[in-house]
Amino acid sequence: MPAKCWKDKLHQPKQPKRVVLETDFAGIKAGTKLFVGTPLLVDSYIRSIPRGVTRTIERMRRDLARKNQCEATCPVSTAIFIRMSAEAALEELSEGVAITDVAPFWRVVEPDSKIAKRLSVDSKWISVQRDAEAEGVA
Repeated sequence: MPAKCWKDKLHQPKQPKRVVLETDFAGIKAGTKLFVGTPLLVDSYIRSIPRGVTRTIERMRRDLARKNQCEATCPVSTAIFIRMSAEAALEELSEGVAITDVAPFWRVVEPDSKIAKRLSVDSKWISVQRDAEAEGVA
């Protein structure tokens, strides 16, 4: 069976969860109500960021937690889901989908971040997209 492409990984049916941490996890204290999203929820959030606007991953996690009546959003799964969204967008671009029709992950992924370094695109590409949008060229 061939390996799943990123778009397949992004669209796997998953349900979001709310959990109360029993122990400290990834810098979040025990007793915190934690939201664990899904790849498509993260992708949808990224797609909702207006053109020319950037958001930090921390802000995205706060927004998702608040929207889902939690105190925090899981940083580990969120990072994984951001990568899924980004790689799926890059797959779509390689297939000829217009840049305006893919998830604009460059609005949330900093060019020098750990996530950017793991992507199948050079971090300079992310900077170019951010600059182009800021100038209204893209």
